[in-house]
Amino acid sequence: MVMPYTAIQFAVLHKFKSFVAGSSKAEDHARLSPYLSYVSGGLAGSAATVGSYPFDLLRTVLASQGEPKVYPNLRSAFLEITRAKGIRGLYAGLSPTMVEIVPYAGLQFGSYDTFKRWIKTWNQNTSRQIGSEGEESLSSVQLFLCGLAAGTVAKVACHPLDVVKKRFQVEGLQRHPRYGARVEEKTYTGMGDALRRIVQAEGLAGLYKGIVPSVIKAAPAGAVTFVVYEYTSDWLDSIIK
Repeated sequence: MVMPYTAIQFAVLHKFKSFVAGSSKAEDHARLSPYLSYVSGGLAGSAATVGSYPFDLLRTVLASQGEPKVYPNLRSAFLEITRAKGIRGLYAGLSPTMVEIVPYAGLQFGSYDTFKRWIKTWNQNTSRQIGSEGEESLSSVQLFLCGLAAGTVAKVACHPLDVVKKRFQVEGLQRHPRYGARVEEKTYTGMGDALRRIVQAEGLAGLYKGIVPSVIKAAPAGAVTFVVYEYTSDWLDSIIK
């Protein structure tokens, strides 16, 4: 799921920034308005979500079914879900996911570019103080820290929407009796209803279930992805030149 999502996301991001800047060069993208970073991130996340959503749903279903397994493998889950619910079954929970991913991706990419600007300014000011020329580029460690901070901000802010998305994805899931009753076919009537009922039954803490492992997983992964993307983009730009 990660590979198609990331590939689509960064391809759309680069295309959009290139269109707005009128250039495919990274240095021209860096001059764009900070607000465009949030907009381009939201658009890129939306496109990537639509393109890779069935993989995300199948992953969630396989991870939630317990033991013994109802679906022994990815192929079995795909065939059973499409047989029972049609192709639309592979997009269960897409609406709350889109509501989640637009602010999440927008915050992640927007915050990343904002942190990069702050660090670049700090580098330049530090260089002036010691009497050397301002350093334009950021080190790999600085890029990693920017990505880590951006991923943490986005995940903490949008985690409640991720909880709601996963609740929709596992509606009607068959599970072995040792894991409790079958998940109801229609637990919630909509996203607003889901948020209200989760808070009523579990309190505000229910919207942040799993936040710690989620941040531990997502923030470093996003940071590494940003660093690899930056260096790959620079390498490709050098080849094109």
